[in-house]
Amino acid sequence: MSAVDNVFQPMKFAMNVLPGTMLAGVVAMAATLVSTLHGGPQLLYALFFGVAFHYLSADPKAKPGIEFCSRNVLRLGVGLLGARITATQIAGLGWSTAAIVIVAVASTMLLGYFLGKRLGLNPARGVLSGGSVAICGASAALAISSVLPHNKESERFTLTVVVTVTVLSTVAMVFYPLIAVALKLPPELAGLFLGGTIHDVAQVVGAGYTIDHPTGDYATIVKLFRVAMLAVVVVVVSTMFKTEREQLEHDRSAAGGLTAIKKQPLVPWFLWVFVFLVGINSLGFVPTEVGKGMNDLSRLCLVVAISALGIKTSFQELAKSGWKPFTLLVVETVWMAAFVLLAIYAREQGHF
Repeated sequence: MSAVDNVFQPMKFAMNVLPGTMLAGVVAMAATLVSTLHGGPQLLYALFFGVAFHYLSADPKAKPGIEFCSRNVLRLGVGLLGARITATQIAGLGWSTAAIVIVAVASTMLLGYFLGKRLGLNPARGVLSGGSVAICGASAALAISSVLPHNKESERFTLTVVVTVTVLSTVAMVFYPLIAVALKLPPELAGLFLGGTIHDVAQVVGAGYTIDHPTGDYATIVKLFRVAMLAVVVVVVSTMFKTEREQLEHDRSAAGGLTAIKKQPLVPWFLWVFVFLVGINSLGFVPTEVGKGMNDLSRLCLVVAISALGIKTSFQELAKSGWKPFTLLVVETVWMAAFVLLAIYAREQGHF
């Protein structure tokens, strides 16, 4: 490759992905506007608006940008989530609260794995559903799916999980505060219940501050601890499915007459970004305004990525997933709420 080609290669790539990226960006802007003006889940709006433009998914001009947003922009958004978290926040929870959250996350993922197998779903889908409920809803589903074996059916399942878990999180945002008030939970325990069970960060914040400010603060910190566990979960999942993922890539390359197989890293690059940001944020190297800007950029990347994923699918494709993903996610959601409430009761009774 000549020096001229080296100079113009990035420009050619940018021009190639520009139309599809702009399309996903416009859809994301529309979803953000509707969410800002009328409330509701921004990511779900982005997905539904994207589906309306599914007819452009095969357009040769739009397709490269749509693929770029649904993969690279998505991973950047997940990596930037690390700017929300500090080690001080996690340490301030105390060992009993941390233990409850860790066991709740691990047991929910195990439930997804084994119940998914009972329902006839492959292990990757069980892990994906469990991780989305256990950690942070749509963001976790997108992060985990990026290290799982990838094909058209897996994309459809991921979108089904995103839709269902977002709806369930919104329902939880409305009803879980009522449960906390009915049980007369003090702010710390109400925050543990809300932050330890509701799927999406935004819904946790909304539910917590619906009760009072101390509950909202504690719920947010507990939720960020769950988000911090995303790094560990992605590494574990990547390890579990590394061989299957590489075999799938090998089969695709063989079918296409290719010989060079790119070895998949155990720890994807966006996870290094996540860990790095947690580290420098914990050391106080990230100014408040810069951290806020990273949070906003992370959210923007995720909205654009969801818009692109929506463009790539259709309601007919989503319907093919059937009732099993919905049932699995509902059971996981109920399990996590029940487990955290039982753990709170046991702690109050002095059992640990």
